[in-house]
Amino acid sequence: MEFPATVAPFILRGITLVGIDSVMLSREKRIKAWNRLAQLVDPEPLKQVTRKVNLTQIGRLAEELLAGEVRRCIVVEL
Repeated sequence: MEFPATVAPFILRGITLVGIDSVMLSREKRIKAWNRLAQLVDPEPLKQVTRKVNLTQIGRLAEELLAGEVRRCIVVEL
């Protein structure tokens, strides 16, 4: 995957880009890693920066995204 960007905007805004590259791991190891992460991360602070929507809200959400009105991470519940 390409990410054509510089780190300057992240540094200037105090943003941390964090991720886990688990694509090449076996399913068993991915499950183990994600379960471990779930044990280490306190879910309460995440509630303040996430918004849950369901599939019936996708149309309105798309409008909000295009209008630049989305300020939190979106979790689509299936």
